[in-house]
Amino acid sequence: MSSSPLPRRHLLTAMAAATAGAATTAQAAPAKPMPADDGPPHKIVYQLNHFEPEYQEAVLNSIGAVLKKYVDDVSIVVVAWGPGIHLLAKKPKRAVAPLHQQRIRSMSESYGVTFIACGNTMHTIGWEKADMLDFVKIEAVGAAAVMELQEKGYAYIAW
Repeated sequence: MSSSPLPRRHLLTAMAAATAGAATTAQAAPAKPMPADDGPPHKIVYQLNHFEPEYQEAVLNSIGAVLKKYVDDVSIVVVAWGPGIHLLAKKPKRAVAPLHQQRIRSMSESYGVTFIACGNTMHTIGWEKADMLDFVKIEAVGAAAVMELQEKGYAYIAW
């Protein structure tokens, strides 16, 4: 599978970081520290905790609508636990629409959407990292990942 170019926001963030680093070394210490670049202005974290195709379709459609509206000005993370985790597995133990897995791969590769699997749920099912799709990240506790993202300014969306 060919890799897609990184979204424009990644390039712009890297350029801004490099410029900020060069500017910091060339200037005297500022009176007030510059705030860190927290990425795009819009941040959203979705909860995915059901396996029913209609539910997953609704979540994916919402993500698609947000991407359409904000393009590169949004950071999206999807945290899956409980029955929702099957969408992120190579060989789900519950029926998952192949089209939904194609959509999440495309969202990850083309738009930088991050998909996180709950390690606690994986442990309960008996899954390891190798059981998950290659682009999926794992956090020990999915609910804690959501909390930490909220602390970083992410809006929490659950259905």
